[in-house]
Amino acid sequence: MESLRQDVFDYVKKKYKSKIEYLWKRYPDYAVFRHDDNQKWYGIVMNVSRDKLGLSGTDVVDVLNVKLDDLMYRDILLQQEGILPGYHISRGNWISILLDGTVSFEQICDLIDTGYEVTASAKKKQKIRPAKDWIIPANPKYYDIEHAFDDTDLIEWKQGSGIRAGDTVYMYVAAPVSAILYKCKVTETDIPYQYQDNNLTIKALMKIKLLKRYKPDKFTFDVLKEKYGIYAIRGPRSAPNSLAAALK
Repeated sequence: MESLRQDVFDYVKKKYKSKIEYLWKRYPDYAVFRHDDNQKWYGIVMNVSRDKLGLSGTDVVDVLNVKLDDLMYRDILLQQEGILPGYHISRGNWISILLDGTVSFEQICDLIDTGYEVTASAKKKQKIRPAKDWIIPANPKYYDIEHAFDDTDLIEWKQGSGIRAGDTVYMYVAAPVSAILYKCKVTETDIPYQYQDNNLTIKALMKIKLLKRYKPDKFTFDVLKEKYGIYAIRGPRSAPNSLAAALK
């Protein structure tokens, strides 16, 4: 498949009005895009030999480096084909994404958006952060989540990093259910709460309001993996646009 390099350039130009900058004479095809206020990079496209990425072969491929703020999410992504530890960037919260079609363009755009938000100035973050769709895990071994909404449509839940009021959370219930069961709206965040045991640490709670229920056989783990490229749900993670649309 032809490289998605130009598609990436078109996306950041249209959505973020970013300029594509070529900064190095030694690497004329390396392209950077950054914020106009704090000048931080939020992406760099490079052409790299496959063997330098730890892959078989010596063909040159285009990769996109983006930054994440959630190391657990990064570790989950690294289990996916086409996503690698950040090439040529020593800090552990960067990833490299193959632009050869292994990773869908939709997911690439989602990761660009994440990188843009992570590297934005505090002032810009307040402006650019739209309501977001999340998948959050719930373990029935520790909480009777299947009956949590029997008598109320509003409950308190552990707040995940980055989740804000107005966001939508889809609750994935772990084994033996292994499926998304609920769609909820976050109505309040940063409720003080301290709890810790061998299995769980809670520093803050959020209030979530039930909007919709799903049948246990509708959005199973197998469906999430095969149709939406979700291989693990160990903590809060962004819901791909295609999945969020299906869950509406």
